[in-house]
Amino acid sequence: MSNPELSRFSINQMTVKQLSLPELVDACLESGVPGVGLWREPVQSYGLEATAKLVRDAGLTVTTLCRGGFFTAIDPAERAEALADNRRAIDEAATLGTDTLVLVSGGLPAGSKDLHGARERIAEALAELGPYAESHGVRLAIEPLHPMYASDRCVVSTLTQALDLAERFPAHQVGVTVDTYHIWWDDTAPEQIARAGAGGRIHTFQLADWTTPLPQGVLTGRGQIGDGSIDMREWKGYVEAAGYTGAIEVELFNDELWARDGREVLAETAQRFVQNVVR
Repeated sequence: MSNPELSRFSINQMTVKQLSLPELVDACLESGVPGVGLWREPVQSYGLEATAKLVRDAGLTVTTLCRGGFFTAIDPAERAEALADNRRAIDEAATLGTDTLVLVSGGLPAGSKDLHGARERIAEALAELGPYAESHGVRLAIEPLHPMYASDRCVVSTLTQALDLAERFPAHQVGVTVDTYHIWWDDTAPEQIARAGAGGRIHTFQLADWTTPLPQGVLTGRGQIGDGSIDMREWKGYVEAAGYTGAIEVELFNDELWARDGREVLAETAQRFVQNVVR
C-alpha cells in the first residue's frame, strides 16, 4: 500500500546491502518504498538485464546509480580505463532506467600533492563523458565528499568546487549530488545549493546523519537519520527553496545497521524519514 509521506523516499541499496536484490525489491514493496538507488557491483553480480526487469516489474523507480568517477589518475592507460569504465556505467544507468549517475571523482594519485592538477583531470574526463551521457539520457552528478576523503577518494570537497567543475558543461550533462553527510558542516553550502538550483544542477539529494564519536572506519560512520547532528528538515528546505522536487535518497554506510535484519532496517529508515524529514 502506498504511503503519501513516502512518495519522494528512495532507499539507497548500500543502506541495506545485506539484502539481495530480490529481497530488497520485496522489502520495498512491503514497506511502501517507491524508489531505490542502486550500486554497480551488486547489479553486475545479479545481472544488469535481470536487475532492470526485476525493478521494472515491481514498479520501482531507480533514482540513481552509484558510482562512476575516479578520474584523477595520471598514467594514460589508467585514465583510458577509467573513461571506459565510466562509459560502461552510463550504459548501465540507461539500461536500469535512471537518469542520474553519481560520481565520486577520485583522490590524489600515489605520490602526488597536486590538488589543482587532479581537479583539472576531472574536468578533462567530464568533457569526454558529458556528451556520451547526454546521448544515453543520463546526467552526471558530481558528489563532493567530506574533506577527510580528499587524499584517497575525492578531491572535490565542497559544493563550490563541484559547481565550479559542473558549470563548465551544460546542466543536462553535469550537475551535483547534495549529500548532507558530506556538506552539513559548510556554512557556504546553503548559498551553493541556491546556486545549483538556479542552474538546474541539483541532480540528486541524499541524506545521512553525522554521529560522534566516529567509528574507527569513518567510511562506515554514516548515522541513521535522526541520530546525529544534522537538521534534515533544514537541508530539505534548502534544496526545495532551490527548486528541487525529486527523490530523496537515504544512503547509510553503517556496520551496525548491516549487522541487523535488512527488512527491519529498511522499515526503520522509512519511519525515520517520515519523522525527521517529512513531518
